[in-house]
Amino acid sequence: MSTNKTAKIGLSTASVYPESTASGFELASRLGYDGVEVMIGIDPLSTQIDAIKRLVEYHQLPVLAIHAPCLLITQRVWGTDPWGKLERSAEAAKDLGADVVVVHPPFRWQRDYARGFVEGIARLEAETGVVFAVENMYPWRAPGRGLQAYAPSWDPTEQDYAHTTLDLSHSSTAEQDCVELAATMGASLTHIHLTDGTGSAKDEHLVPGRGTQRAADLLQGLANSDFRGHIIIEINTRRATSRSEREVDLIESLEFTRKHFVRTADPVPSRRTAFAVTSDGEVSELTP
Repeated sequence: MSTNKTAKIGLSTASVYPESTASGFELASRLGYDGVEVMIGIDPLSTQIDAIKRLVEYHQLPVLAIHAPCLLITQRVWGTDPWGKLERSAEAAKDLGADVVVVHPPFRWQRDYARGFVEGIARLEAETGVVFAVENMYPWRAPGRGLQAYAPSWDPTEQDYAHTTLDLSHSSTAEQDCVELAATMGASLTHIHLTDGTGSAKDEHLVPGRGTQRAADLLQGLANSDFRGHIIIEINTRRATSRSEREVDLIESLEFTRKHFVRTADPVPSRRTAFAVTSDGEVSELTP
């Protein structure tokens, strides 16, 4: 678990795409989120740490996490050396006061990177003091078979990572149960990408509660286990036809999280009185 004193609910800047990183900060601040996860490379501004510092100061909203540029569309952001990307992500996290870098497992064609990935992540954590939370991915589905696009595995529970990220859209695409996956991750579970899916082969990133993942059960379980990491809303709003429609999805996601991330009240033990009173007002002592 993270060492944060309390869990915070943040907004991923990917959730406002195709709007900008600046829009992500503005919406997160106005709608009442606790902070932001910056997806590096989603737009040019996201790579400019000084500009992000100005957004932090202007909106008085912290950066909770950095998502390293490890997507297919960000393969050339911050260079082409994957380890160099992670080192720069750690530097950005330190500069911005974030304590987590989210990273995907390598693609299979990144053979050298994949070969030393598990050990390399541990080394980076030791050298930088920044948490690298490896995210669960999914097999790419093709007719009749699944393509193993990630190495050493798309499932981080198959490796010995100190810290992991659970993404509910990815667990849906992988046909996994998010509650069971969280239990398997155990103490390594540091970071949540809260979203949803219907089990489609597509990575849907639905508003939590609109899919078939047990998002509400997961949140309640995390609250009961005193989870102290970050819960980041990472949904797809690209089909929103207006800013107001996008805001509705972001508000619904935040309200869903707050509603269900609540510790179940401990049952009040029944108490037996030491005496009874009859209808006539006569008091009699109860025997144990």
